[in-house]
Amino acid sequence: MSFRYGQRHAVELAAAAHVAAAIGVASHRIVDLDLGAVGGSALTADIAVPKARSSAEIGAEIPVTYVPARNTIFLAYALAVAEVLDAGEIVIGVNVLDSSGYPDCGPEFLAAMREVARLGTRAGVQGRAIAISAPLINLGKADIIREGVRLGVDYSLTHSCYDPAPSGGACATCDACLLRKRGFADAMVPDPTRYGR
Repeated sequence: MSFRYGQRHAVELAAAAHVAAAIGVASHRIVDLDLGAVGGSALTADIAVPKARSSAEIGAEIPVTYVPARNTIFLAYALAVAEVLDAGEIVIGVNVLDSSGYPDCGPEFLAAMREVARLGTRAGVQGRAIAISAPLINLGKADIIREGVRLGVDYSLTHSCYDPAPSGGACATCDACLLRKRGFADAMVPDPTRYGR
C-alpha cells in the first residue's frame, strides 16, 4: 500500500509500483489522501526542503520535512484495510537509526499504534489484534542496504529523494539523498540512484 498524499516527491509512487511489479505482489494499492490540506511540511506545502545539512544537523531536531501525523494516518488506514481483508499483520518500513528524527518512526510510537490496533478495531477487541511489524526500525541504512542486496532488491527501482527534479532525478542534497548516499557508501555497495536535474 502506498499513499498519494500531496507529496512533492510523488515520483516515489511510480518507484513503489515498479518494485511491487518486480517482486510480484498480489495487489498494490495507491490510496489518495490530501495531507497538503493540513500543511506544515516542506513535503506537502510551498516550503523549501533543507539541503546540504551536516550529519550532526540531520536528526538533531524534527525537520520541516516532517509531515504532521503522517505515519499515524497511514497506519490507521492500513488497519482499516487489514481488518476488511482479515489480514493478521501490517509491515511498515520506518527506521529510527540514520533518520531525520521524525517522532512517528520510533519504537514508542509503534507500541502505541499496536495498542490502537488492539483496542480500536473489531479484530483487536475480539482477541485477533492485527500485528504491526517494523523490521527495519533498528537497522542503520548500510545494514538495510546490505540486507536488501542479500534478498535481491533492485535498488535502481527505488526512490528516496524529497525534492526530485521534474524528470525524477534525485537532488543529491536533501536529507533523504544524503542518508541514502552514505548508506550505500558505508555498505560498500554501488549506488544506482539517478542523481541530477
